[in-house]
Amino acid sequence: MDRFDDGIPHAARIWNYWMGGTDNYAADRAAGKAVADVYPDIVTMALESRQFLIRVVRFLAAEAGIRQFLDIGTGLPTMSNTHEVAQEIAPESRIVYVDNDPLVIEQSRALLGDNSGSVTYLEADYHNPEAIIGASGLDLTRPVAVMFMGVLGYVGDFTVLRSIVSRTMAPMPSGSHLVLWDGTNTSTEVNDGGAALIEAGAAPYHLRNPAQLARCFEGLDLVPPGLTEITRWGTDPSAPSLDTHGGVGRKP
Repeated sequence: MDRFDDGIPHAARIWNYWMGGTDNYAADRAAGKAVADVYPDIVTMALESRQFLIRVVRFLAAEAGIRQFLDIGTGLPTMSNTHEVAQEIAPESRIVYVDNDPLVIEQSRALLGDNSGSVTYLEADYHNPEAIIGASGLDLTRPVAVMFMGVLGYVGDFTVLRSIVSRTMAPMPSGSHLVLWDGTNTSTEVNDGGAALIEAGAAPYHLRNPAQLARCFEGLDLVPPGLTEITRWGTDPSAPSLDTHGGVGRKP
């Protein structure tokens, strides 16, 4: 299959469409609309996920003192990307973006340009954390923020998902943080949206329940307010709820 076939819905471009971006094609928009027709909150989820990223990265850079970020499954750049948020606070921050889609990596490099070596793009699959870490060039004597932002639903087997997270965190030094958010199967509508995504020809996305996502943080100290709806992390606890949960955990 041609990796540049714009007639096949592509996960990163569908997400770009939901976020109001322009790096998408008719097939992506059709798939995105099919989901939004049965689950309108998907657009809010996409926008709120970026706000969650902004709040989390600001916390990590300003309060936790993190200067290395490993953003795995980054997708297409939009607004307030990880390196922009981190480097606004700490210009010396190093960011490694990882995606398994060569098209995403190529477009990211073209859109984000040269960042004088402070930003690296790796074409790699998160099923092989050892290869990612080995190629990242990160200094594993210093804390790292490992980020899985709404991407682990592409893993069908939850045991495999937990293995990916634990193997990625295993070599990270004390003081490193895990950031993770994902959609949750907490309403009929969001499950209908997942079915519509498959019917539109896009890759299936496996929604989990919050208790499963919490297991990804085992052995870590959850940063308050813990695992919660992403709209309520680092902001008003009475904010509207969404079928998403996220959290930040610190490695002791």
